[in-house]
Amino acid sequence: MASDSLTPRQQALREITRQPLRTPGAYRDTADMRPTPHYFGMNTFGARQMREKLPKATYAKLVEAVRLGKKLDTEIAPVVAQVIKEWAVSRGVSHFTHWFQPQTGLTAEKHDAFLTFDENKLPIEQFSGEQLIQSEPDASSFPSGGLRATWEARGYTAWNPASPVFILESGGTKTLFIPSVFIGYNGEALDEMTPLLRSSDVLSARATALLETIGDKGALRVFTTLGAEQEYFLIDRTHFAMRPDLVMANRTLVGAPPPRGQQLEDHYFGGIPERVQACIAEVEWELMRLGVPIVTRHNEVAPSQFEMAPIFEETDIAVDHNQLVMAVLRRVALRHGLQAIVHEKPFAGVNGSGKHCNWSMSIISDNALDGVNLLKPGKTPHQNVRFLLFLAAVLKGVHEHAGLLRAGIATSGNEHRLGANEAPPAIISVFMGQMLTRVIEDIAAGKTGGQGAADAMLALGVAKLPEVAQDNTDRNRTSPFAFTGAKFEFRAVGGSQSIAFPVMLLNACVAGALEEITAELKAELKKTRKVDDAALVVVRRAFKATTAVRFEGNNYSDAWVKEAAKRGLLNLRRTPEALAQLSTPRAKKLLTGLGILSKEELESRYHVRLERYIKDMLIECHTLDQMAGTQILPAGLGYLASLTRTASETKALGLKENPALAEVRKVSTLVSGLQEAQAALQVAIAKAEGLHDAPEAQAKFLTAEGAAAMGAVRACSDALELVMGDTAWPLPRYREMLFPV
Repeated sequence: MASDSLTPRQQALREITRQPLRTPGAYRDTADMRPTPHYFGMNTFGARQMREKLPKATYAKLVEAVRLGKKLDTEIAPVVAQVIKEWAVSRGVSHFTHWFQPQTGLTAEKHDAFLTFDENKLPIEQFSGEQLIQSEPDASSFPSGGLRATWEARGYTAWNPASPVFILESGGTKTLFIPSVFIGYNGEALDEMTPLLRSSDVLSARATALLETIGDKGALRVFTTLGAEQEYFLIDRTHFAMRPDLVMANRTLVGAPPPRGQQLEDHYFGGIPERVQACIAEVEWELMRLGVPIVTRHNEVAPSQFEMAPIFEETDIAVDHNQLVMAVLRRVALRHGLQAIVHEKPFAGVNGSGKHCNWSMSIISDNALDGVNLLKPGKTPHQNVRFLLFLAAVLKGVHEHAGLLRAGIATSGNEHRLGANEAPPAIISVFMGQMLTRVIEDIAAGKTGGQGAADAMLALGVAKLPEVAQDNTDRNRTSPFAFTGAKFEFRAVGGSQSIAFPVMLLNACVAGALEEITAELKAELKKTRKVDDAALVVVRRAFKATTAVRFEGNNYSDAWVKEAAKRGLLNLRRTPEALAQLSTPRAKKLLTGLGILSKEELESRYHVRLERYIKDMLIECHTLDQMAGTQILPAGLGYLASLTRTASETKALGLKENPALAEVRKVSTLVSGLQEAQAALQVAIAKAEGLHDAPEAQAKFLTAEGAAAMGAVRACSDALELVMGDTAWPLPRYREMLFPV
């Protein structure tokens, strides 16, 4: 068939099948064809590089600031800056940028050259301590939720020394990236990272206070660890570019289901397609050079869906690294003619993408406590009492602030994923596993009797937990927050989200609970001499009070929805009602009381997220309206005209049977239905935009009438797609995008 007789969709399919494979390893120099440890972190100025290049005293001060979360000694900044500049310039770097995370879910950067001029007006490369520590990028147009007006331009970025600087190679250039926070003129947090760092400090202080109370002295800091599993889709770039909905909204707004989706369960953990393998390998290679420890890759459940996961890291570094994962994935995929999509639900009818956040707490100390995981059972009765105390704090925090955690994962994309029999429901509950559940219920029921803590630990079987610490629970993939052995897996976080905000809220919830438990323990110690005995009393009280939030069954079931309602658990299905939890008195008391967010900063988070939801929904509405008007309806009318001509020609021939007439009636009905649905969508758009000055009402309207109007257009379009001739349909179909040939 001549190329000029092919439709654009057919031409795209032909080009895709002819595309040469980018050979795995072709992107690597011969010098880099070495084992991973030889090039891991080569583009970062981390601990190893600092130890080699910095003076010993300077290195010691910098490490202390990083390790213990202390304020950086500004006197060492010039020395550190000079060494970093020399390292960067030796690697071919000409520019630097303070890299930060505004409230957009993405990262931001403004590049400045090292270039300056000396007293003789000769060009030199310079990078001062002041340039390293702070920059003023303006950045007035980022969302602030009312914290500042756009004409108030001063915004400052400040280096976060806990996260290593790194060199990013892109477009044939090399730029020095300095992980930073972003604050306003008066110190207000304008970004995602500043509140996260505050929450880490607060949790550390509350956790060390509890450790001191139970007699575990010497803890210098308690830090949280995080491992973020990233799910994503890879489809052909040409198909992506031909879909206005994917380009504008990152998800398909129309698309009939293919005959085969994921029902055969043949994609999950299957062989990785060679073209995808080449892409992922290059992504991993770039990430390894940036010090991002990606160690897992595999096919996920849905066709063309994949996952990568790192080794656990300190939380703020893990957050930065997850942003790099998404950015590098998108950039490298283009080199392979692919498009990476991290939206929570890009394709209807198949599984969407989450970002499972594996979270725990560990101790930094100068004694035997160093490196102890507080969510891992120990070998002595006291260690197990400590484990139960911190376990109780997590349960208490989640139970008391489930609405806040739900708000942390509330986005327009996650709204389509949660509760869709592929991801946890909108009801926040905790899964503990059979063995721990038995221990918790026995303690809550008072089955320890009058025994002391040491005897109680033996009677309850807690002493056996360390031997089976990794496997003492089966995994419950339906649970939004599951204990999976020495850590909790926060499964409800969306695939495209910055994990800084939901993890900040988790830290805050646990910190608040730790504070309450410490106060209860101090009160109990006035009545009970033995610390472990007093701790067990407090643990029992917490376990009993948090019974409602623990659930071991199938979270997907309708029975659980009814049971959760009986237990008084929140079921916040839609984003606006979930975001409203940020404005509750309980949320304000927790976050402002702990000093993580001021009243104004908390209000700004609510307004930024509500505004983002409204914008997402309006973009989808307008995109679908335009697709219906400029692509789907014209194609449908053209196909109807073709059928009508065929019916007329058949009739003119005087044939007894005229099967084209039935097709004319069917397609005519569907086209008319699509026209009516589009007209209703246009009315809904006008009404929604008329509510511009009332964002709560606007969001409520969009989540109900707006979503329903889009659903009606989609239903008509998908029905039309299934009956139209293949050459007449203008958009790449699901079977083409998800099942590449």
